Amino acid sequence: HSLRRRQRQMCIRDRYNKMTRLIITNGKLILPDRIETDKALICKDGKIEQIVSEEALELLPDDQIMDAGQQYVSPGFIDMHIHGGGGHDFMDGTTEAFLGIAETHAQYGTTAMVPTTLTSTNDELMNIFATYQKAKVLNTRGAKFIGLHLEGPYFSPGQCGAQDPQYLKKPRPEEYNIILEASKDIVRWSVAPELEGAIEMGNILKEQQILPSIAHTDAIFEEAEQAYKAGYTHITHLYSAMSTVTRRNAFRYAGVVEAAYLIDDMTVEIIADGIHLPKALLQFVYKFKGTDKTALCTDAMRGAGMPDGESILGSLANGQKVIIEDGVAKMPDRSAFAGSVATTDRLVRTMIQLADTPLVDAVRMVTLTPARILHIDQTKGSIEAGKDADIVIFDNQINVITVSYTHLRAHETP
Repeated sequence: HSLRRRQRQMCIRDRYNKMTRLIITNGKLILPDRIETDKALICKDGKIEQIVSEEALELLPDDQIMDAGQQYVSPGFIDMHIHGGGGHDFMDGTTEAFLGIAETHAQYGTTAMVPTTLTSTNDELMNIFATYQKAKVLNTRGAKFIGLHLEGPYFSPGQCGAQDPQYLKKPRPEEYNIILEASKDIVRWSVAPELEGAIEMGNILKEQQILPSIAHTDAIFEEAEQAYKAGYTHITHLYSAMSTVTRRNAFRYAGVVEAAYLIDDMTVEIIADGIHLPKALLQFVYKFKGTDKTALCTDAMRGAGMPDGESILGSLANGQKVIIEDGVAKMPDRSAFAGSVATTDRLVRTMIQLADTPLVDAVRMVTLTPARILHIDQTKGSIEAGKDADIVIFDNQINVITVSYTHLRAHETP
């Protein structure tokens, strides 16, 4: 009754206000360092306007009220490394694929993503750049595209994993500068830093405010340390396709895995599906790198959100055949993993249920931490006044119930 009375009192004051507000009530708000109850989240014009106590909430006649039903209200999940989902891969190079991936992962709480390429020809890359531009405009129903991530082709042949080895090469300015000139949407580029020319490339990427990232590498610690100084401040899917302690001529050398821990400010991302990294390693990363230096990513391929069976990693035209089973994609001979089929809700669930991580920390690693790594934390990554109204509501099993985007359109998940 008191809410209705305050609503009537506000009718006259704001009768000229044409902008509908979205107000989320009766939820458990997940903030960067705590969970708040008995609070209302007010969003307006695609932004978070304020957080107020429910007792002090004053409603306007056109307010859209969303009752969270005592479920968790979280910042939207940010996936900083993703290849596909819903039967599509970004390497398909079509707007249908881009939009299909964005809509598939939005159902699981992803509100922003960085489309990621695979090693390929330059012609394929140029097509991806053009398609990204088209899809970005058309994308009104799925997770927002926040830039491109080029994964390769500058990788170590010994650590190429499921990447196609025929496209591997050393970084040369005459080639990567053409790529950089062709697209202003690149926000990160994964490279093996031990390759000839990689350090110079890192400096150029840093100058252009593109994040150089260490990946698919046989570098020893000293090479990783040199790369860090050149701007390689992030490590792509830690533990996957990278060096650890090795022996060369009887002497032991630390690798990139050790560099991740020894270089304090180095950030990392992990595929927290519970398969790429088992419980002990998830706990090890959380304990020794911490919440603010560890981002969760799906690295998902087209099989995410799809049933088990045969699939393709990369483009439909010339991708790698794989098998999806046991919650992961495998090479046809089952000798190695060939990609993840995770969704962001699964990452959070795994960190909580398998790695015993507190809910607030697990959410932070897929929201504010990737936002900071990508330098978009002024607008995304946390429930704070002035930031984009990217909101996810989920239950205590991290089942996503509702997703609300910056344009204030909310929908129930299937």
